[in-house]
Amino acid sequence: MKHFAFVLVLVLLSTSVFAQESFDWPQWQGPDRNAISRERGLLQTWPEKGPPLVWKAKGIGSGMGGMAISKGRIYTSGDVGDASWVFALKESNGELIWKAKLGRSGEVGMMVTPSGPRGTPTVDGDRLYLMNQYGELVCFTTEGKEVWRTDFVKDFGAAVPTWGYAESVLADGDKLICSPGAPNAALVALNKTNGKVIWRSEVPTRKSSSSDQGGRGGGRGGGNRGPEAGANYASIIAINFEGVRQYVQFTAKTLAGFSATDGKVLWQYDPVAANITCSTPIYQDGLVFGSSAYEGGGGAVKLSKEADGKIKATEVYFTNHMRNHHGGMIVVDGALYGAAGGNEGGFLVCLDFQTGQVLWRERQAPKGSLAMADGRLYLRAESGTMILIEPNREKYIERGRFDQPERTREQAWPHPVIANGKLYIRDQGLLLCYDVKKK
Repeated sequence: MKHFAFVLVLVLLSTSVFAQESFDWPQWQGPDRNAISRERGLLQTWPEKGPPLVWKAKGIGSGMGGMAISKGRIYTSGDVGDASWVFALKESNGELIWKAKLGRSGEVGMMVTPSGPRGTPTVDGDRLYLMNQYGELVCFTTEGKEVWRTDFVKDFGAAVPTWGYAESVLADGDKLICSPGAPNAALVALNKTNGKVIWRSEVPTRKSSSSDQGGRGGGRGGGNRGPEAGANYASIIAINFEGVRQYVQFTAKTLAGFSATDGKVLWQYDPVAANITCSTPIYQDGLVFGSSAYEGGGGAVKLSKEADGKIKATEVYFTNHMRNHHGGMIVVDGALYGAAGGNEGGFLVCLDFQTGQVLWRERQAPKGSLAMADGRLYLRAESGTMILIEPNREKYIERGRFDQPERTREQAWPHPVIANGKLYIRDQGLLLCYDVKKK
């Protein structure tokens, strides 16, 4: 009986710990910046009308910003009136906890969509970092108090990109890494406590051609020599290679690795960079992969360390079959999934990640944004339709779909988020929460 009681206590304790385990989504593309949740126990097939709607929240303003979820709160942003705002909502019911002014509001340049911030807040401890469409970057406490702010245009001499700043900044150790795109500040590392500059990186010089890079110039204006300043629309990832930590990011005209120590350019790969590059790079299975729509394409490079200590990027393959616009890409069991196509439309494509070979294409899964949780891909089509997909190298397998209520006429560009048994989708000022936990 004593043995039985002891085992029962252990079971109850382990059950309690499991029940309290959090599967938050504290930044752009989740905890590991790969758009994959670590959560298990989710629905593997959806009911005919989709998973149940738990709650909906309104009043978060116009914009395409994503959601960060941490410690019972949802953080997002939007334009309301003459300002852009950051909002903190209750994870349980979507009620507003606080809101704080981020900066200016309004449309930026050649806008084809409504005004508003585009980035996702980054939650790091008791701090929150977020930038609006004009490059106004602010650090708040998670209770809504402003700690510090900087302005990419005023403080770094940058120019606002044609469609506004869209980056979701990266917190790494004691640094906050971001991409002003200025001539002497392609990337900058800021002290995340006070916003002071730790280092600035120079703009990589674009190569005219390279045998290592397939002899292609890449996106629009390919083949031009010389530095080309300007920010693109993607977000940074941090990787470790041969004992060297580096940040991988798109600049205006190239994909490059930057030293985490001092911001120096370690390597670059031009062919995958176009004037409009939105998708976060991927580092997996020994390859760095990047993609852009319009004049670009997708390509993978393998990094190697030379005798002199320099890092070399050698092209493994380049493909026009993965021109990913804004929806992101995910690697599962050696297969790369992503929607190919620019504003002319597109559909889901599956490639072999190591070779670039097309495994299948499916028009029933239209162009949109991807996330993954518990062995299922979540595709949010630009039309607003949500589709659940079982990853499979051989064929397309759909496990459910539904259309959201109260759909606006705007393209559904905010990426879906899966956290703590819930699916979150945003449509401008509307946030919807669905229960996707297996019962």
